[in-house]
Amino acid sequence: MSEVKLKLNVKLTLKISFAFFGILMLWQVYNTYCPIILETMLGEMGVTETNYLVGIIMALDNVAAIFVMPIFGRLSDKTKTRFGKRMPYIVIGMIMTILVFPFIALMCMWNMFAGVIIFMLLFLIIMQSYRSPAVALMPDLTPKPLRSGANGIVNLVGYMGGVFATVLGMFSMFKLNNESSLAEVQEKVFWPFMICTIVLAIILVLLIVFVKENKMLDDTKDLVAYGETLSDTYEKIDEDNKLSKKDKKNLAIILIAIILWFMAFNSFETFGSLFFKNVVGDSTMYSTMATVLSVVSIVTFILFSTLSNKIGRKISIIIGLVVLTIGLVAVAILSLNPNIVYVDSNNDVLIGYKIFYIGVSVLIGFGWALININSFPMVVEYSNSKNLGKFTSYYYISSMLAQSITPILVGLIMDFNVLGQKLLFVYASTLMILAIIVFCFVKEKIKLKERIEKNKNEKKQTALEKIGSIDD
Repeated sequence: MSEVKLKLNVKLTLKISFAFFGILMLWQVYNTYCPIILETMLGEMGVTETNYLVGIIMALDNVAAIFVMPIFGRLSDKTKTRFGKRMPYIVIGMIMTILVFPFIALMCMWNMFAGVIIFMLLFLIIMQSYRSPAVALMPDLTPKPLRSGANGIVNLVGYMGGVFATVLGMFSMFKLNNESSLAEVQEKVFWPFMICTIVLAIILVLLIVFVKENKMLDDTKDLVAYGETLSDTYEKIDEDNKLSKKDKKNLAIILIAIILWFMAFNSFETFGSLFFKNVVGDSTMYSTMATVLSVVSIVTFILFSTLSNKIGRKISIIIGLVVLTIGLVAVAILSLNPNIVYVDSNNDVLIGYKIFYIGVSVLIGFGWALININSFPMVVEYSNSKNLGKFTSYYYISSMLAQSITPILVGLIMDFNVLGQKLLFVYASTLMILAIIVFCFVKEKIKLKERIEKNKNEKKQTALEKIGSIDD
């Protein structure tokens, strides 16, 4: 096995990425429209301080994930069926999602606030039950050294789902602003939910037809086993998954950093649509920004998914964190200027601010993509083939814990400060800076200089092999 050359199976990775397309598509619709639905319905009920309550309700998905994802992650590790160990959870979860998701919009249309909350909760529990198994498929079938590249493809396909959802929000028929009435919200939210549900049903059929999990596992088992010998951990991981002190410390630092950067990112993901509706004055600007962010992320996944092979995952993530933070700080500074008028007489965002927010979206999209490509593979680097679902859950417990805390915390800050939602990006910037500081303490087994030297030697060897083949 020492002479084996690892090569990413792009076709296989694309097939298993369909599930992530559906997940990000639905989350984008959920995060865009649910805060607006909640704020508008609470306003009609006479509630004045809505940020705090919206934050609590929007945090419920992450609270559900903390309890649900570890259960189903570990269950899928131990499951053995003729359809595989992950696919049964994915298929059943998608079917239940298709049945539940449209009712969030329908309950809003029928002016049933309790119904909106109930179906949001049902959707959240169902989605989190199959998210761990869906994500664990990639490391199941991919050798450790290739997981950043594979994760780039998974995120590429997933973000295309996010782009699909955000493009829907850019159409004028779905446009909402700070003067939108409950009747207008009720009229415009149904079709984004319904269209994405239909698309999810199509994805489900594609997964059933093209993903034969057991055969894929059998075809890749030798390469995955070889990849275990090339792990970036300091000590070899045994069957009981006992980690060395250095590896435990590294894993703990990575998980703390993940909590911090997800607290930052989720704050404007949760309240972004409200920020642009109420502070800027046009909710479609959020959809535009989210679309640009997603497109830039997709381009980054294509162009930079193998960057970590050259400079390491740690440096790749630090670059992403720094670039993303620059974008957040720029918006925070602009938000604190009390004299800015963002829109013209038609409630359209002025061209200068449109260019500014698009530029910020480019920075955030690039930075967030670099972080996403490499952070999940860093966590599952500490797993073995028998507990990938468990370590996948560690990653998502950290991210979901962050996303449980942050909507409530930032909601409180915005409700009880005169600057209100203008503080959103100040909060996000502060936490992202803390994430950079914490993550710098992660230690990589292979130093940057060693990695660069290794890459040079590999290039020389490849060139010599080409010359040799020409001579022959």
